[in-house]
Amino acid sequence: MDSPALELRGIDMHYGYVRALDTIDIEVRQGEVLGLLGDNGAGKSTLLKVMSGVHQPTAGEIRVHGTPATFASPADSTHAGIQMVYQDLALVDAQDISTNLNLGREILRKGPLGWLGFVDHKAQRRRSAAELEKLGVRTAAVTRPVEMLSGGQRQVVALARGATRVAGAERNGVLLLDEPTAALGYEQTQQVQALIRRLADQGVACILVTHNLPLAMAVCDRIAVLNRGRKVADVPVAETDNDQLVGWITGARPSMF
Repeated sequence: MDSPALELRGIDMHYGYVRALDTIDIEVRQGEVLGLLGDNGAGKSTLLKVMSGVHQPTAGEIRVHGTPATFASPADSTHAGIQMVYQDLALVDAQDISTNLNLGREILRKGPLGWLGFVDHKAQRRRSAAELEKLGVRTAAVTRPVEMLSGGQRQVVALARGATRVAGAERNGVLLLDEPTAALGYEQTQQVQALIRRLADQGVACILVTHNLPLAMAVCDRIAVLNRGRKVADVPVAETDNDQLVGWITGARPSMF
């Protein structure tokens, strides 16, 4: 069996005398959607920051496709094929979809203008349209400014930007999603849910942090639950239900471990 796309073993995270993460073991494989659930303060955001290189763990080991990795910064995790989609989306509202999709990987014009840093916007639009088509994303024209998009369309653009950086390689990367549907209505949530599943079907490993239990049950293959910095459950979606998950989240149900 192939190694997990991302594997964390024995992860501890201390803030002074506060132990935010306590010996966390977690993994996600290519083509799998892992739901990461827990109440506020359970450690979900801290764990995402460890995975994305924002925080360095006090102890423990990180492996990417079986190879030990050390993330001293978000740039290190990005280089390893891990992309974070933040809750605030981090989009440039005044710029169009194409520009947002190509942030940090702009196509420069050929010749002297390229040497001076001039961007080839036509080439970027062609690449953006092709990548969105490959992802199965149907949104506004790539020339439309992000500020003119709906909440759901903005979320899809943010997801697509992360996905284009981790999908299609020999070894697909890992997409970290922090509450991607928190501010969306039902139809927009369904659109984002469908995109997450399409990404998984293309081999991308996804880790989804959410408070939306119906979304987690619908889109995830497996769910891990954190409670006060400890992992208390790790179970396939087909083998659990809402009542069990709520019990683990609140602490009313004993840990599996």
